[in-house]
Amino acid sequence: MLRQQDVGHRIVVRRIVGIREGRPLFTDALGELVELSESHITLATDTGRLQVPVGEVHRAKRVPPARRPTAAAVVALELAADEAWPAPVRERLGDWLLRSADGWTGRANSALPVGDPDRPLPAALDAVQRWYADHGRPALVNTPLPLAAPVGAELDARGWDARPPVLVQTVPLAALPAGRADLPPVELTATPSEDWLATAEARKGGLPDVARHVLTAVDRVRFAHVYADGRLLAAGRGTVTGGGRWLGLTSIEVLPEARRQGLAGRVIRSLVDWGVAEGATHAFLQVEQRNTPAVTLYRGLGFTTHHTYLTRVAPA
Repeated sequence: MLRQQDVGHRIVVRRIVGIREGRPLFTDALGELVELSESHITLATDTGRLQVPVGEVHRAKRVPPARRPTAAAVVALELAADEAWPAPVRERLGDWLLRSADGWTGRANSALPVGDPDRPLPAALDAVQRWYADHGRPALVNTPLPLAAPVGAELDARGWDARPPVLVQTVPLAALPAGRADLPPVELTATPSEDWLATAEARKGGLPDVARHVLTAVDRVRFAHVYADGRLLAAGRGTVTGGGRWLGLTSIEVLPEARRQGLAGRVIRSLVDWGVAEGATHAFLQVEQRNTPAVTLYRGLGFTTHHTYLTRVAPA
């Protein structure tokens, strides 16, 4: 049966739809799992959203993606994402990237093992650990899958732990729905306001000086603000990277009391309009697989999983 870790992945559900001559009748549904609850399995199929009561489920399991992206496509997207979230301290190990930002966020403080490290894999991982030790940081490695599966296998052998899986999701900008006109307007600025930064600080548990570099050191970036009665209710950040193709969506946040009103979609739509004006054609975002509400929101907007990654943590 399915688990919460399967949200965001392609599944097949065999359901009971009736009884004929004392025997159950079955039908199969194939799509992306968007919600798993005690009462229902909800999946997005080619013909629309389907909610299947658990009592009708005969069997359900994850299946391979319809089509895996090429290695070159994964590398290009990972590099665009790195460009959109730039660590202030960075160095190359062959093609690999070593990144540090005083521990603020895993993405900015991990090695990205894409390409050739210019040495045997064990030696490359030894060099990664030395580099982070020299910078006074624990060694982290982001492993895009299945591209970095050999790296993951070597880390398994070394006893490295793994943080929860992250889905890298994409959508063509032309496929995103139009925004709702009845919601408050979105203000886009080239720099984050103090209210925006305070929201990010609350979410991330702190905002050191290096965080401003990570957030702002991108040539094309916009910060979204939604106010009501002088109070910031929703925020977001958009970047255009990857040679101008990719709109990166990060830091999408809605205050708890303002959720389920469509404000997140409103923020995303405004950033999409800006990205289109900048020449971008596709959007990407990164979301933890276990964050079911966010995965459900993004799936409803048309996002699908391009690939996943694991952040691997060196043993203490």
